[in-house]
Amino acid sequence: MEHNVALITTIAAGFGLALIFGFIAEKLKTPALVGYLLAGIAISPTTPGFVADVEIASQLSEIGVMLLMFGVGLHFSLDDLLSVKRIAVPGAIVQMAVATGLGMALASWWDWSLGAGLVLGLSLSCASTVVLLKALESRGLLETMNGRIAVGWLIVEDLVTVMILVLLPSFATMLGGTNESGSPADPLWRTIGITLLLVSAFIALMLIVGRRFLPWLLWQVARTGSREMFTLAVVAVAICIAYGAAALFNVSFALGAFFAGMVMRESKFSQRAAEESLPLRDAFAVLFFVSVGMLFDPAVLIEEPIRVLAVVAIIIVGKSMAAMLLVLILRYPLNTSLTVAASLGQIGEFSFILAGLGLSLGLMPAEGMSLVLAGALISIAFNPIAFAAVTPFRNLILKHSTVARKYENRDDPYAELPMSTERKFLKGQVVLVGYGHVGQSIALALNEKNIPYIVAEQNRELVQDLRKKGTTAVSGDATEPSVLIQAHIKDAAMLVIATADPLNVRQMIDTARTLNPDIEIVLRSRSEDETALLRKDQIGMVFFAEEELANSMSYHILNRFNKKSEPAS
Repeated sequence: MEHNVALITTIAAGFGLALIFGFIAEKLKTPALVGYLLAGIAISPTTPGFVADVEIASQLSEIGVMLLMFGVGLHFSLDDLLSVKRIAVPGAIVQMAVATGLGMALASWWDWSLGAGLVLGLSLSCASTVVLLKALESRGLLETMNGRIAVGWLIVEDLVTVMILVLLPSFATMLGGTNESGSPADPLWRTIGITLLLVSAFIALMLIVGRRFLPWLLWQVARTGSREMFTLAVVAVAICIAYGAAALFNVSFALGAFFAGMVMRESKFSQRAAEESLPLRDAFAVLFFVSVGMLFDPAVLIEEPIRVLAVVAIIIVGKSMAAMLLVLILRYPLNTSLTVAASLGQIGEFSFILAGLGLSLGLMPAEGMSLVLAGALISIAFNPIAFAAVTPFRNLILKHSTVARKYENRDDPYAELPMSTERKFLKGQVVLVGYGHVGQSIALALNEKNIPYIVAEQNRELVQDLRKKGTTAVSGDATEPSVLIQAHIKDAAMLVIATADPLNVRQMIDTARTLNPDIEIVLRSRSEDETALLRKDQIGMVFFAEEELANSMSYHILNRFNKKSEPAS
């Protein structure tokens, strides 16, 4: 009995080989995703043996992109996105312009046409959101300030890339190519106007209608008591909205799913939704990396090694250096600049789409597509190494460079409290580290009870806004002693760590207890395992579970301060 089992064989081969190669990679102390990429190469048309269906694998990977971006949206509120707009918007646009210019210069050196150079440069300018999210999640950085900046930066890149994909056919004939359909392109002003109108309509629909309807829908499904129905609702919302965004508004699957998750965050079941979709997100994310490997032709490494190295250099060195300098110019710490640089030192899904469109429009030679794929494969495999090198590289620079140390400790008006700060904020106060969703809820509770507090926040623009509203705040990384000293930790009654950054929590606590041995510490954690470990070490009062986290922390803090204010018996 014959059946068309292309889908089943592709999934079986992809998962099976990904497991084998991923396991080998982990044993060799290299990232598992390198094994996933090798699995894709093994079942690609360019290598001998079994050949999987490339088209089916590509569609399966798109599902992974949707679910992953939906999960990010569940942890990334509109306020988070707006809080980094002053660095993400100019940073993404300038960095894309620099990378595009480098690509065009390289193509000109190879005697390619202007159109080919433009497509190559644009393809090298946009990083993969999927790769970034996996890297941030694996290191617990997704909800940190650096993570929010990196994600916001890539969201802006995605929006710009969507615009480019729509506009490129209109410029094709001007750049020496052909219109994809063979018919005259619409006037440029009309194309731009329609694109902006459609994107604006989708965002408005999600923020006005979706923000009310999706949490209500999740609540209604949760009331049935069926876990199966709840999981189905989460997956259906993610995929259906992503597809609808692409079909009706010309918005990418990734952005559609991201906004769906962001508005569903308004529901009190958002944490449960994230947990329910996690296994599917991880599984389909593996297929994304397998599908990337399937597109790669290893022959290009032998035929054009110099050109491959040049492309990789632009992606890993050129883009990263441009991003790092931009972040430093915008007065963010060295650690933030290095994290953003590592985040952008790779390319992915949008690069393939741009290169493919350039190929179909007659703008880019087939060799260009191979070079883009080679650059993607190498940069994705190298990206975990770049992230792992951030902290050692920062320490090395600060140790051997006087200029770096001077720049790290530069004169920033928001890194110090104003001289006019009232005495009540300098003694017996709460030092609140982080002003995200949880931090804002705690601050609201403290305001209601007139309990003095100082906010320590890495986002200097947010600190600027807080000061304009009359809130006492200091800008900087709370792992640095100077930041906690500026927050007068020595005379504080309590340190509240509202950020989810396990890599730096212990350093903050050690610094605080060195300066104030009797200080009470309250902190949040990201998982039950982390909570158990922190409680075992008895480093402070630990809270976990997103749904009740802010309320529980606020109640504990207020209860402690009420007791402190009671007269002694």
